[in-house]
Amino acid sequence: MTPALRQGSLLTLADVSLERGARRLLQGVTLEVGSAELWQLVGSNGSGKTSLLRAIAGLARLGVRGAIGRSDSFLYQGHLPGLKPLLTCRENLRWHGSGRVYTEMQRIDEALAAVGLAGYEDSVVMQLSAGQQRRVGLARLWLSDAALWLLDEPFTAIDLKGTALLESRLQAHCSAGGSVVFTSHQPTAMDGLQVLDLNQYAA
Repeated sequence: MTPALRQGSLLTLADVSLERGARRLLQGVTLEVGSAELWQLVGSNGSGKTSLLRAIAGLARLGVRGAIGRSDSFLYQGHLPGLKPLLTCRENLRWHGSGRVYTEMQRIDEALAAVGLAGYEDSVVMQLSAGQQRRVGLARLWLSDAALWLLDEPFTAIDLKGTALLESRLQAHCSAGGSVVFTSHQPTAMDGLQVLDLNQYAA
């Protein structure tokens, strides 16, 4: 069932339960995310953070019960960078896994510069460090015009400077009226952050 979104709401979860095979991961998850909101999903390992985020994005490979309503204007980014190793940074950002094609090369180059990769536009991704590859993936956040961002472990494998840069970008997106739901094991003190602890919904 898909509940109707209230005006100003970008995501609604109503009594959502997730199952994998015979095992129930979560039950009774309820959440409403309005515009300009920043939410972090927390929980112990195996609590279902990634599974819930994938269910929200419509990518779940397990049983989903309850109601999920989501804005059609959304970006999902998994915990892996989602890059083609034999393509350049610029080529990777031209094509997104969702099928979106970005044709403005200047905008792509500006996104790479924003994450500290100016001068790496034509570098093949497989030749970059893990941290640099992560930054290429995160550069998509400087290209996306989606209202709702669903990000799985976006702070993985980035240094303190990259963490501060990413936090600033997430807050800027929310300040502009967008919303972010992300998972992370890392503590953060971003302004306006709201936390949903999935341990309280453990089956």
